[in-house]
Parts: sequence; structure tokens; C-alpha cells
Amino acid sequence: MHKQRGFTLIELLIAITLMAVLAGLSWRGLDSLMRSRDITQAQVDKTTVLQTVLAQWQADLNAVQPVPSITEAGVQWDGRTLRLTRRATAWRADGADAGLWVVAWTLRNNQWLRWQSAPVQTRAALQQAWANAERWGQNPSADDAAFETTLIPLEAWQLTYFRGNAWTNPLSSTGNTDTNSSASNLTPQTNAAGQSGLPDAIRLQMDLPAQTGMRGRITLDWVRPNFSNTKT
Repeated sequence: MHKQRGFTLIELLIAITLMAVLAGLSWRGLDSLMRSRDITQAQVDKTTVLQTVLAQWQADLNAVQPVPSITEAGVQWDGRTLRLTRRATAWRADGADAGLWVVAWTLRNNQWLRWQSAPVQTRAALQQAWANAERWGQNPSADDAAFETTLIPLEAWQLTYFRGNAWTNPLSSTGNTDTNSSASNLTPQTNAAGQSGLPDAIRLQMDLPAQTGMRGRITLDWVRPNFSNTKT
């Protein structure tokens, strides 16, 4: 009859020590994986926010509606703030067209901001919203700030217009504002091309800081939907 031999105390201590070391190594590996996952997710979130902001930029330009006596081009850039008149996408409770929005984009304290008015139905209301957007871009009041949305950190941005088969400085382009109209109803008009004075394309250049997750310069070209360049 064979006598069964058990583990000695030293053997048990060695086994427990090895298990503790393996558990520690496994935890360090798991912790590293979790940290990598969190960093990757944060990067994905930042990229998603940037893509959403740029999609809003494109949507605003796609919906631009020039209004004579307000802005013949539909957009106006003063070197600091871009203002535009665009079709509102919301509908009133009775199903009627909501009218137009005045939208503005500007850079303030290294933050890219977007401002949007309430839907307007009359020329007088549009003129007031247009003036409010200009004031917001220069020295916003508390009431003006209530209509703004903080988008992403930004170091700088620059706009260029494409007109006459050449990229030009927007400040030297046409598109003056005339507010001497006596009409009371808001009746946007367009030329045969569908956009009165709207640039054929607008180039946006943005310098992103590190906290956006995409440090460097991004260039985005928006092209007027009905633009056709026939130059050969």
C-alpha cells in the first residue's frame, strides 16, 4: 500500500506566489488594453464631432438662399464672421414653410462658434436677424449668445471664394448689402443659375489644435450644387 504524499508548505507558498505574479501580469496587460481602448474611443469621438461640424457647414452652404436687399450672394464674409441666409428645415405646427434662418460662423477665444436665428417670415425680421448676427460676430450681447453653439477648438480659419475660374479673396468679391427696401414680405429671388451672386465654390481652411485629435490644417471645398465649369 502506497502512502499518498501531499504538498508541503513551501510548495504551496511557491504556487501561490507564482499565481500572484501571473495575476499581476495579467492585470497589467488588461489595464493596458483598457487604456488603449479608451484612447482610441476618445479619438473616434473627437473625429466624429469634427465630421458632424463640417457636415453642418456643408448643410448651411447647400441651403443658402440669397435675398435681394439683404445679401445678393447669400453669404457675406467680413474677415471675422461669415453670415448667410438659408432655408429653414423646421416646419411650423400648421405645416407651413418656416421661412429662412440667418446663420453665422465665427472664431472667438480659439473656439469655433455657430449662431442661428429663429425662423423669420418677413423682410423686416430678416434684416433684424442679419444685424443681430453681425453684432454677435463683433460684440455679442447675452441675448445674442443664447443663440450660439460652441463647436470645436480652432486656432485659425480662412475662406477663399472661387469666381471666374480663379480663387479670390472674399473681401474683394462682389456681394454688397443693401437694406433700403420697403417690401414687407420675404420673397427670395434667384437668377437663371439658381444662385444670385453666390460664389461657385468656397474653400475653408482650418488650423486645428492638438486637443481636437487631428492637429494640423484641414482644407474643405464646398462647390455650388449647380456649378458647371466649362473651362478647358
